Amino acid sequence: MSKVLVISGSPSPTSKTEMVGDLVAERLAEYEWNAAHLRVRTLPAVPLLNADCSDPAIAEAVGQVARADGIVLATPTYKASYSGLLKVFLDLLPQSGFTRKVVLPLATGGSAAHVLVLDYALRPVVQSLGARHVVQSFFLLDKHLDCSGGRLSVLPESTEMLDGVIEQFRKALIAAP
Repeated sequence: MSKVLVISGSPSPTSKTEMVGDLVAERLAEYEWNAAHLRVRTLPAVPLLNADCSDPAIAEAVGQVARADGIVLATPTYKASYSGLLKVFLDLLPQSGFTRKVVLPLATGGSAAHVLVLDYALRPVVQSLGARHVVQSFFLLDKHLDCSGGRLSVLPESTEMLDGVIEQFRKALIAAP
């Protein structure tokens, strides 16, 4: 059974982005993938900001990345870029941190004007970490995400496309050597 790690980079405990990460992990678990969710905001701040990989929580998080076959990166969009919290975590990883891994980049944001954050900001970092395959990224508009009742539902405008990128990711994992 392949291991997938969803890494969410939102600083907010009520984040739609984090809920999207949970949804993706749940969908992958339906296919019997072993999917875990790493919420970067829960890591200890001082060791994270100091890139202290000797800290047990930081070492475990980096180890989760190393053990994963697939990585889903979920980030909110801030100032036309992915979150600084995600950047700090990605900077902890070795240069070959995504070698032999399939990666699915996801972003949420308030405006379609920020959709290029995935291809022009996040994808180059993922490539520099040596990802074997980066599947089609996906940008979810905040207005297509309903969190009423504490449970996320994706409105029909984005459901089919999100399902499609999850399926592409799943197929890429199956095809991985």
